[in-house]
Amino acid sequence: MPFPLRDLTPLLPGVALWALAFYLPLTAALTPLERVLAAGPLAANAQQLLLVVSGLVLALVVGLVSEVAFSWALGPSWATSLGLMAVLAGLFWGLADRGEDPPA
Repeated sequence: MPFPLRDLTPLLPGVALWALAFYLPLTAALTPLERVLAAGPLAANAQQLLLVVSGLVLALVVGLVSEVAFSWALGPSWATSLGLMAVLAGLFWGLADRGEDPPA
C-alpha cells in the first residue's frame, strides 16, 4: 500500500525550518559539482541555476529526513520547535561571526 503524501502536510513547516537551517552548511558539499560544471559546456547562468536548485533540493531532502526522524523520536511539535531553534542558532552564529576580528 503506497504512502499517501497528504499525511506529510503537518510536517511541512518543520521541513521548511530544517531546510533553512541546513541550506548554507550543505551548499559547501556542492563544491565538487561546482568544479565539474565550471569545466563543462554550460553557460554561467545555467551553472548558477543548477547549483542553486541542487542546493535547495539537497536541503529539502535533508530537512525532510531530519523532521521525520525528530518527529518519530520527540513528536511533531517538538521537532518543529527544534528546527526553529536550529534556524535561530544559525542566525545568531552568523551575526556573531560578522563582528570585528580581534587585534593580532
